[in-house]
Amino acid sequence: MKIPFLDLKAQYISIKKEINLAINEVCEDTAFTNSSYVEKFENNFSRYCNTNYAVAVNSGTSALHLSMIALGIGKDDEVIIPANTFIATAWAPSYVGAIPVFVDCCPYTWQIDPEQIKKKITNKTKAIIGVHLYGQPFDIDAVKEIAKEYNLFLVEDAAQAHGAEYKGRRVGGFSEMACFSFYPGKNLGTYGEGGCITTNNQRYANRLRSLRNHGSTKKYYYDEIGYNMRMGGIEGAVLNIKLKYLDQWNRKRKEIAKVYHENIKNSKIKMQKQNNFTDSVFHLFIITTEDSDSLIKYMNSKNIYPGKHYPVPCHLQKAFNHLKHSRGDFLNSEYLADNCVSLPMYPELKNQEVDKIINLLNNY
Repeated sequence: MKIPFLDLKAQYISIKKEINLAINEVCEDTAFTNSSYVEKFENNFSRYCNTNYAVAVNSGTSALHLSMIALGIGKDDEVIIPANTFIATAWAPSYVGAIPVFVDCCPYTWQIDPEQIKKKITNKTKAIIGVHLYGQPFDIDAVKEIAKEYNLFLVEDAAQAHGAEYKGRRVGGFSEMACFSFYPGKNLGTYGEGGCITTNNQRYANRLRSLRNHGSTKKYYYDEIGYNMRMGGIEGAVLNIKLKYLDQWNRKRKEIAKVYHENIKNSKIKMQKQNNFTDSVFHLFIITTEDSDSLIKYMNSKNIYPGKHYPVPCHLQKAFNHLKHSRGDFLNSEYLADNCVSLPMYPELKNQEVDKIINLLNNY
């Protein structure tokens, strides 16, 4: 029995008929870009997130990029972000000439540490990007309080947290704007690339719609330098189908996570602490162990194929050598990068597969 880290084929098979009909309809309508299918998804997703607006774009990376522009962040401004995140979070300020200022994570939740944020604020700081890492919301209220105290913008990087809840409310509407990714492997993923920005601010929504469409609100008239970051019709149609199943799939992820939490009993293995005021959707289920490469090799030998998210923290990436960081700057993020293992986590995992994973971990 071979157990992959992720099985997108299994999900596709479960909704194949609906998906194929939806894609065929887009083709028959030749509604290939920024079409009624995209608009329908925007309306559906804004309702799902309990926000006033959702602006669909071509990737989560583009969503983060445009959020910086819409907030007026530019050259030499500083934006505080966690060191332990996917690189796209750090690209966002970089793309607009701003400086990503990294901070460490909490040692147990692995979310951005509010106390570390305060230490990094200067007169150049303009915003904080908090990341709902692995599907668990960061401590939004604590970070919002800092943002309010220092008059900073707050952006949620919700790329891994579709449907996750903070104090009983779905993420996406707690900040100036929230950025989602619909990369195929996400809890809500499309077939191709896709992203979205949710907001309750009409001015931001209008600006984002213009920016994604070459800076234009009227065809062939351009109000500012814009970008070609529109979502395709097929991607929108696929997301409309999948959104109906998202809560069901998230419930299954939570069930699997509960089994992992309750049954992994190996003192060599640590798991992410779950705050009682958050409800994670477990986009990833991360464990840490000394010599994680050895554990991965052991699991591979038993036909189980975990992942590793992420083996190099942002501040140690070559792309950010100019910021002059070195190993030892952010110890918790570095420990996580060195020792993390991503267990198989997807709704189609069978009970016997989960049991096999747990038994092997307990015997490691």
